[in-house]
Amino acid sequence: MTGNGDENFIAAVKPLIDAMGGEMLPPDEASPEDVVLAWQGVDVVAVRLPQLADSLDHILAAMERRQGRPLADLDRKSKQEVVRILEARGAFAVRHGVETVASALGVSRFTVYNYLNREKGA
Repeated sequence: MTGNGDENFIAAVKPLIDAMGGEMLPPDEASPEDVVLAWQGVDVVAVRLPQLADSLDHILAAMERRQGRPLADLDRKSKQEVVRILEARGAFAVRHGVETVASALGVSRFTVYNYLNREKGA
């Protein structure tokens, strides 16, 4: 991470890495599971991707920030929309995904399944 161009590259990718819940580190500290990003043929930054369960927590926290309040405080229609968005992002493929989402929304697992089934039936 030496040149000014490298800093510009890092600044450009940082919002994406933050949105994914990733962590940036020097390329020489990368493990085999990390993704090393190169710019103009030079390794600039390594990205440590989050575990899937951590990603779901990160997505839920980001949704709360966008809503400006806890997801549990949303009305039913808004909660259904949250479930639809999370389903599209694969949240329910994660182990305990339904339970994690239900807890964040302040509803039961049964309610989350109802929201999912309602979407499929619509």
